Amino acid sequence: MARFLRPLLRGTTYTRLLHLWVPMLIISVWMFILPTHPWVPALFLIPVGLIPAVRLGEGVQARLLLTPGEEEESGISVVPAASWRDRFRTVVWLELRMALGALAVGGTVWLPILTYDLISVAFGHVPTDNPVLRGVAPHWAYGLLAPFPLALSFAAVIGLGELITAVARRLLGPSAAQRLTALEERTEQLLERNRIARELHDSLGHALTVAVVQAGAARAAGDPVFTGRALTAIEDTGRAALEDLERVLGALRETGGPVQGRPTLAEADRLLESARASGATVDAEVAGPLETVPGPVSREGYRILQESLTNVLRHAGDVPVRVRISVGDGSLDLEVRNRLTADIPGRGRGSGLRGIRERAALLGGRARTGPDRGDWQVHVELPLS
Repeated sequence: MARFLRPLLRGTTYTRLLHLWVPMLIISVWMFILPTHPWVPALFLIPVGLIPAVRLGEGVQARLLLTPGEEEESGISVVPAASWRDRFRTVVWLELRMALGALAVGGTVWLPILTYDLISVAFGHVPTDNPVLRGVAPHWAYGLLAPFPLALSFAAVIGLGELITAVARRLLGPSAAQRLTALEERTEQLLERNRIARELHDSLGHALTVAVVQAGAARAAGDPVFTGRALTAIEDTGRAALEDLERVLGALRETGGPVQGRPTLAEADRLLESARASGATVDAEVAGPLETVPGPVSREGYRILQESLTNVLRHAGDVPVRVRISVGDGSLDLEVRNRLTADIPGRGRGSGLRGIRERAALLGGRARTGPDRGDWQVHVELPLS
């Protein structure tokens, strides 16, 4: 019984009922003007529904009264009609809203009145203005029927509320073009979040790896001069990581747009020196003008190089590393190789390697990672166009 009456405790039940009653205000006014033509308001709704702004107003009402508290997830759009199909859907919605509103008035007004009249008949008074009970003989048994109209009224309130909400989602919901636009926006947001995650992973991962390697080497060496160089390298790498972190967090806090001021391959020397300071022997070869590489390609190339060197320091230690960066006619070729050790991440494992492949794929390039002729190889080709 308590479960049956639970909808009476929800505010949504009454806001939906209010939404159903609103069109009846127009009908009530019209019935005072011309009661012999009750169909005129329904005819008047046709040109009204063709006005683009009407769809916006109906969407706002439906969200507020039919789905309070869940406006963004309601499935009801709040934009003007952008096509004739949306306008016709609005007309159908207005007509159905008025029809369901008439049923709601009958369920919430006339059924309770019928209950009152049944009780009156049970006590010996027969109402003359009720066509259902007109002419019946008074009898106490009519009192036993009194709860049924109330139960039917209760069911009508709940059922019509659910029905009008389902109809609103169907007729006032986003069109196919709006759903496609929302999907594209969502995809862009996910891509941006994924890119920011890669930025943080590559930048902070590189800084922490350098710090750990340098601290371990300094402790093992026991040389004050080497320890000083190690601390300087940790400080420089940490400061650069903090700058990257501030850029990313600034974009998230302020605009949510693309991160500005990201490092490019023109600053590759900073990465190479950081790796050398961590104990790795880096043999670098750069062919072609790095400053002519387009910004997006240069920035992603920098991150790929950063992640590749980080993986070397993390998994192989202070081993010789060969770095080759070549700017050709139409592509950027980047390769990082080091002697293969037992502690390798394996093809396809690790978010760093996955991030390298994702960066290359987003730019229309290719990335190969894994063992190659006794070395661990990261080979990336990125188109410049």
